[in-house]
Amino acid sequence: MDNLLTGMEMTQQQALDLIALGKDLKANPSKYAQSLAGKSVVTLFEKQSLRTRVTFDIGVNKLGGHAVYLDQTNGAMGSREDVKDFAANISRWADCIVARVFDHNTLVEMEEFASVPVINSLCDLYHPCQGMADFLTIAQNYDDLTQVKLAYIGDGNNVTHSLFIAGAILGATVTAVCPLGHSPDAQILKKAEEIAKQTGATISVTNHIDDIKGYDVVYGDTWLSMGDDTPLEQIKAKFMPYQINQALLDHTGIKHVLHCQPAHRGLDITSDVMDGPASLIFDQAENRMHIQNAIMLTLINKQK
Repeated sequence: MDNLLTGMEMTQQQALDLIALGKDLKANPSKYAQSLAGKSVVTLFEKQSLRTRVTFDIGVNKLGGHAVYLDQTNGAMGSREDVKDFAANISRWADCIVARVFDHNTLVEMEEFASVPVINSLCDLYHPCQGMADFLTIAQNYDDLTQVKLAYIGDGNNVTHSLFIAGAILGATVTAVCPLGHSPDAQILKKAEEIAKQTGATISVTNHIDDIKGYDVVYGDTWLSMGDDTPLEQIKAKFMPYQINQALLDHTGIKHVLHCQPAHRGLDITSDVMDGPASLIFDQAENRMHIQNAIMLTLINKQK
């Protein structure tokens, strides 16, 4: 694994190693305080961010490295300067490129022309750092990931895709419960199913809440993705039956709740659940930093 663009670059052992390293980074931060001393990481942001920007910036600092934040003030990626040249130039100065972009193809081109590791911190198709943070969080509460049953509820999107991929690699059961017309990308689902055949995982899509009775963890996301101008009333009519609330937990018997945030309280999730005893949501947000640090250490150290 030289880069992390989709998550499919990982073997099962590599994914487990990242989770183990993430746990150790969280438990023993002083042990890694100089792990990236003298190293610099450029973080590129085409899209708005809270958790991604803060966790990478502070995370690099906690490892003794230096983070350089670049947004669109210098012009849109590929507009003022070709992505090819962007990647080639940054590779001469930095030790790693982290990019949050609109189009996955931007990352593909960046990987082709960069000579340092490229990490996808979100694109239109994948969110691999989020997916791995989610399974780190689950692994802190369940000893055997192959026995875990995870239900994603809502719009089939980049987060869904990365949960499918990470879950398939790790041998878990992952089911997406989506309203009709909001299923995940069929080609990415097929790729995850192919991985699952090798690991014993179970990957599936349904629109019926009853299909996730007896699951361990339920996972939510915002109903309206960034840039989506669909009227809220139209969205509410379709998605409200899929709200994560106490009634859903009682109906399914699910014990733990995840949400990648931003959460819209009273819509995709209720406040009593988000702040309640079932919630692992803020552990999950913290774990973005720990798993991202594990990914950066693994990829940058491989370059030595």
